[in-house]
Amino acid sequence: MTKDQQTAHGIDLETLEGFAQHAADNPDAVQLGLGASATYEGTAAHSLAKIDSYELGGKTIARNTREFTVPYGAWKEVLDAGGWLGPVDRIEPIEAALSALAACINVGISINAAANGVEIDHLQTRVRIDFDPAVLFSLKELKEADSVYENLTAEIEIDGDDLDQDMIDEWARRAPVYTLVSLAQDVDMTINTPAAVAGDD
Repeated sequence: MTKDQQTAHGIDLETLEGFAQHAADNPDAVQLGLGASATYEGTAAHSLAKIDSYELGGKTIARNTREFTVPYGAWKEVLDAGGWLGPVDRIEPIEAALSALAACINVGISINAAANGVEIDHLQTRVRIDFDPAVLFSLKELKEADSVYENLTAEIEIDGDDLDQDMIDEWARRAPVYTLVSLAQDVDMTINTPAAVAGDD
């Protein structure tokens, strides 16, 4: 096997196979604990999000090069219409979630393509959704939250040899962010206030 045959999609296939076998034999060793935080910046809708350490197999991994920050906000025209002073364009959290979904679908497809010897010449995923902000602005009750989103679509544009639509569809659905947004997730919400903390003493 030549070096070119040992790599695909930027992955050393022998190492990938070994990692997959290790994960199958030691599932606890490859469990991930992931998180992020966002700090309000004093302007409604503006937060500075931070991503840093994570857990792998129960061990926390932290290093300065993993300290990523993302300034979140909204759309200039919408903020201007809503009365924000000096509105500026920023990444909106919903758009960030959609971009994560699109990128993760590419991950699901490309990793499985590499593992199955499928060549991809071009891969682009476009994700789109219709959003009704009525619940956000308390124009509708919280119990109507399931009406916030409609028409979530993912369009995958892919070129390569021996591509099967059902196979690509399955690989796309293996993407972890796809699971996060498509299946019901329970969120264990904890609210910490100074009064609540003082009450714990």
